[in-house]
Amino acid sequence: MFSVIAQMAFTIGLGVLWRHIEFGGLSADRARVALTTSVYYFFLPALVLAVLWRAPLGADTLKIAVSAAAGVLASMAAMFVVARWMTLTRGQFGALLLAASFPNATYMGLPLLASLYGDAGKSIAIQYDLFACTPILLSLGIFLAARYGQHQEVIHPVKSLLKVPPLWAALFGAALNLSGVPQPDWAEGFLDRLGAAVVPIMLLALGMSLRLSTLSPRHLWKISPVLVIQLLFMPLVVLAVATAVHATGDTRVAIVLEAATPVMILGLVFCDRFGLDTEMYATTATASTLLVLITLPLWHHLLV
Repeated sequence: MFSVIAQMAFTIGLGVLWRHIEFGGLSADRARVALTTSVYYFFLPALVLAVLWRAPLGADTLKIAVSAAAGVLASMAAMFVVARWMTLTRGQFGALLLAASFPNATYMGLPLLASLYGDAGKSIAIQYDLFACTPILLSLGIFLAARYGQHQEVIHPVKSLLKVPPLWAALFGAALNLSGVPQPDWAEGFLDRLGAAVVPIMLLALGMSLRLSTLSPRHLWKISPVLVIQLLFMPLVVLAVATAVHATGDTRVAIVLEAATPVMILGLVFCDRFGLDTEMYATTATASTLLVLITLPLWHHLLV
């Protein structure tokens, strides 16, 4: 586990370095947009399709989705309760609500589980995100971001869901799998070759997204409840639910590790889009990403 975390940290560090040295004359933000766009539209859908086409789908799929949804909704509720004792603007509360509720299940969870469990880990990470986190984010998450933000945009959650290429790939892959359609050798080779790009690009882009300059004592004190919810409370909830639905073995460990990943980096886009406090969100995402380099190995040690 420590070796896996060290490799991931080094790759993330290359992304952080890019923020200070503009390789090829490209700023980190410009390069990150290009990289993540290619992942979103090409590489990640290929990986999702390849993995879910041949993954064993069944009762564990429901256990993963139920555990993930419980973790998101319980953490969201916890943030509403904690916020009663905090002095926050609407924009700050909206940003912290997103930060507390949604883990970085794909950008960090997928590389982590792929390193630990191979294709089985990839399958769990994809199902955790696309069958629970993403639908909640693009429905309830968008609704709450719009409610607490300042914007003029008309929100259509269903249209938002229909515009997610990895989700379409997940549904198509699951349909082929459950229909018993075998994956041809040429398709396996092509999809695996594209999908192999996802993990290193995601980790590099994650490093590019971190904003170390936002880690001021004033902000860190205000975001500390969110870090507790995201890195401690959510994994405990997911552990309890996964145990209750009889998830066992590596599946149970992987589900909890997904919940223990840091704040979702994609939330920065929602903060900009809906007029929430982007700087506070960036502080939370950065601090949580640094902390999980310590907390993830601890969770893994406790579970195995």
